[in-house]
Amino acid sequence: MSGESNQEETIKEKIKRMFSLSEDSASNDEIRSRLLDGGKVTGTNMCVMVCAMVIASVGLNMSSTAVIIGAMLISPIMGSILASAYASVSADYSLLRKQSLGFGVQIVISVTAAMLYFLFSPVKEPTVELLARTSPTFFDVLIAFFGGLAGIIGQTRIDKTNTVIPGVAIATALMPPLCTCGYSIANGRWDMLLGAGYLFILNAYFIFLSASIILSVLKIPKVRELTPKEWKIRRYKMIRNTIILALPSIAAVYYMML
Repeated sequence: MSGESNQEETIKEKIKRMFSLSEDSASNDEIRSRLLDGGKVTGTNMCVMVCAMVIASVGLNMSSTAVIIGAMLISPIMGSILASAYASVSADYSLLRKQSLGFGVQIVISVTAAMLYFLFSPVKEPTVELLARTSPTFFDVLIAFFGGLAGIIGQTRIDKTNTVIPGVAIATALMPPLCTCGYSIANGRWDMLLGAGYLFILNAYFIFLSASIILSVLKIPKVRELTPKEWKIRRYKMIRNTIILALPSIAAVYYMML
């Protein structure tokens, strides 16, 4: 019996080691450096952002999937979300405000760039690719959540050669909804603006949520320890926000099944 018990324990240990996040994780200093560097709002990043938005807008305008994928690969916007998750988990609220402000600036510039393109584009009718970004469902929540998990796990590994982020950038599709928002404003399609804006918020929030979970599991050092009351309030807000944001997407799936 003891031999069988030891064998079971060994199997459990092997399985636990297989899925362990701490086995090959980078140092806390390295993780902080990577995430905050990726979230910097610099002149270079903003120029690349505008280029990515124009490329994505052209792809959506011409229904070219390949062009849209190319734009998502070069966009730096996900870095701000991961950096914000790090700031939140580490309880560095001054850093969180800074990252959130930078993220807001990126959104405004991105939508403005797309809007200007669509104002001057001769193709005014919404394409299939544009319409596809206006009807988010719970499946988009799953893609964003698990894409965010994969992205933050890739960013926190010892190996600096990260092949995960490009795939996550394609899967979670942050740029196309913003481009669709620009199209909607340029052409007065407020119905499309609502759907595309909601899709972007869903993607951004659930990437942030999944990144926060993994960083918490990795026990990222905190600037200060939160009191039990603060932890309770924080958990309540996260659960509340998750339910509020996910409910419309769940309703959309139910409607599709009718």
